[in-house]
Amino acid sequence: MESRIDIQKIEPAAYQAMYALEKYLASSSLTPTHKELIKLRASQINGCAFCINMHSTDARKLGETEQRIYLLNAWKETNLYTEEEQAILTLTEEVTLITNHVSDATYQKAANLFDEHYLAQIIIAIVTINAWNRIAITSRTMVG
Repeated sequence: MESRIDIQKIEPAAYQAMYALEKYLASSSLTPTHKELIKLRASQINGCAFCINMHSTDARKLGETEQRIYLLNAWKETNLYTEEEQAILTLTEEVTLITNHVSDATYQKAANLFDEHYLAQIIIAIVTINAWNRIAITSRTMVG
């Protein structure tokens, strides 16, 4: 497979706008683990090899276990993720697969577990990684 357009080179201002979201998320109160779980799970759903590679590497650097990384795509079948992580993963899946919309039950579960600020940050993190996935997939950004 061959790379396509290099949007970062052709439209650097667009990338700077995306990096501004990343800068915001870096300064948010989201835990590093929550951020990486969001990024990795959305990237798995979207089939973005570049982002899966990047965020599984980043998760390992944060101390995430191989077992939790390998089982993330089947997280509902394990007891390896906390209640908060499960709520985040459910919300990540429903936002990423938005054609089914975000259910009231999913939203309410997250709203009960997190304050409004943290919930807003979770949503922004999910939306941001989905945007990155779509850029990388469309432009065929290569791993390595």
